Amino acid sequence: MAKIDQILDRALKGERLGLEEGILLWESDQVEKLGWAANQIMERLHPEPITTFVIGRNINYSNICDTYCRFCAFYRPPGHEEGYVLSNEEIFKKIQETVDVGGTEILMQGGTHPDLPFSYYTNLLREIKKRFDIHIHSFSPAEILKMKEVSGLPLEEVIRQLKEAGLDSIPGGGAEILDDRTRLKISRRKGSWRDWMNVMQTAHRLGMHTTATMVIGFGESLEERVLHLLRIREAQDETGGFLAFIVWTFQPDNTRLKREKLSGEDYLKAVAISRIMLDNIPNLQSSWVTMGTRIGKLSLSYGCNDFGSTMIEENVVSAAGTTHKVNTNLILRLIREAGKIPAQRNTRYEILRIFREGETVEKDFVMQN
Repeated sequence: MAKIDQILDRALKGERLGLEEGILLWESDQVEKLGWAANQIMERLHPEPITTFVIGRNINYSNICDTYCRFCAFYRPPGHEEGYVLSNEEIFKKIQETVDVGGTEILMQGGTHPDLPFSYYTNLLREIKKRFDIHIHSFSPAEILKMKEVSGLPLEEVIRQLKEAGLDSIPGGGAEILDDRTRLKISRRKGSWRDWMNVMQTAHRLGMHTTATMVIGFGESLEERVLHLLRIREAQDETGGFLAFIVWTFQPDNTRLKREKLSGEDYLKAVAISRIMLDNIPNLQSSWVTMGTRIGKLSLSYGCNDFGSTMIEENVVSAAGTTHKVNTNLILRLIREAGKIPAQRNTRYEILRIFREGETVEKDFVMQN
């Protein structure tokens, strides 16, 4: 107990924690104490009692994928009868519905489709930007690496052309665990942890922001979890390009990777340790979509300052049997119940609107999937 107190005291004094200390935190069963320390650190970074959220939509433009991750229930292999690629008109319709309810962010993600040319993505981005003034936060590193493969272009040129076509920022999906021992077990074809990081650091050098993620519960070691955080922190020291960090737990239902689902306490511990160790990433985002609204609300006392996206539409997590749904007015209520003031932000974490007590949005939506 005294050792954990000493480690947390060092963190609260602003000292950086290393690998051994991170492992000790994860071995500890003092989750509430970890949460208290994480909340203190969060409040220093964000002294106003405001919790932000973004009104956004996930658009899964295709489910065809040749990476075959064992933990994914969403993808279909090339040639499968249930495989699809949305038409541009379907995508435009979904974006218009998002704009109509005050949405500011579109997160487009699909599989690593081997038969879509690079021009598909750049043309789609240009057509979206012709029609809509909306932030395109899209295409995970795995998708971008597939674009590099099919185009034959260098990685930097791929990202530069995506940016010129209208891509505004890159989500952190596909990080899973940034250590190759676990990556080889769960997604052998997805590439090394360095491949994921190279995409992010290249984007940062080109002036683009990204987010970073971590998924726990694959059977990874505690050392691998801490190494993941240290590698994110080191990259952030170099580029400063990560705007936010999001951690969630693996959802095993309907997948080929059989693991016991982690608990809400496991998730809250991960959130707290992430906030304690990632001293150079400003925002920690709650993952209510995987954990549910009760745990999502609790995470606002364990280091999270942001409630994430409204996710008007979500298909990947729900394919694994997890279907938590909220709309904007419910988010406002949950944030207030946590003792915070809700505020709508954009993808750059700039506040667009602070909601006064009792204030709601007039035009809300029903989450779709």
